[in-house]
Amino acid sequence: MTYLSRVRINPLRAASRTLLANPRALHGAVTAGNPDTAPGDRILWRLDTDHPRRPVLLVLTPSKPDWTHIVEQAGWPDADGEHYAIRDYSPLLGRLAAGREFAFRLKASPVQNTSTPDKASPHRTKTADQLHHRSYRMPHRTAAHQLTWFLDRTTRWGFTIPEAHTDHPAPGLEPSAPDTPADAPPAREVRITDRSRSTFTKPGTRTPVTLTTATFEGRLRITDPGLLQAALLGGIGPSKAYGCGLLTLAPPPPGAR
Repeated sequence: MTYLSRVRINPLRAASRTLLANPRALHGAVTAGNPDTAPGDRILWRLDTDHPRRPVLLVLTPSKPDWTHIVEQAGWPDADGEHYAIRDYSPLLGRLAAGREFAFRLKASPVQNTSTPDKASPHRTKTADQLHHRSYRMPHRTAAHQLTWFLDRTTRWGFTIPEAHTDHPAPGLEPSAPDTPADAPPAREVRITDRSRSTFTKPGTRTPVTLTTATFEGRLRITDPGLLQAALLGGIGPSKAYGCGLLTLAPPPPGAR
């Protein structure tokens, strides 16, 4: 059985500052809450910081976790209220059906594979045998490239992004800028709400890790429930150990078409 957890983090505590600044450290704390994890089990997590004073940790686990250690070290252990919530993920998976629409959020690490990186670096992530292919994994750094990366891959994840619905301006109120080219792709119901680039070190080493991420939000329409379920449970894109890849769904907002 799969579970989705929501854990409140107190950003003012010393332990919290370490967890919030270092995805590797937060990964360790997440792993420590799942004693029954078997080899090959996938744990996905994401740190949502919409409200900087009240960050929230979301975690998807293949067995029921215990987040007492995070509450004691980085939460409000003596305060009133629900310190963390754990919900069975099965009801959501049971609602997946072709044609159904959901609001979504995804924090991902958009990358491309190339054999000719623009800048040489000893710390680039190699995606194939260095001796035979010399292929490097390079992050997409512009919002346009990150959005293209996402839209080009949605069908393999079992969904599409509907076209955005916009009202035409009243006569005489058209913008003065040149019209959009006729062959331009239609706008989609997705936007990038956050972009970040952080560097941290692996424990016990001085090897730096640079993580470039983009958070996508919008509306999706299911095309293949099986592929979408695989993406929900297995994650999307690389850097899953560092808080990327967790796709979450919610009912569309009232009035959404």
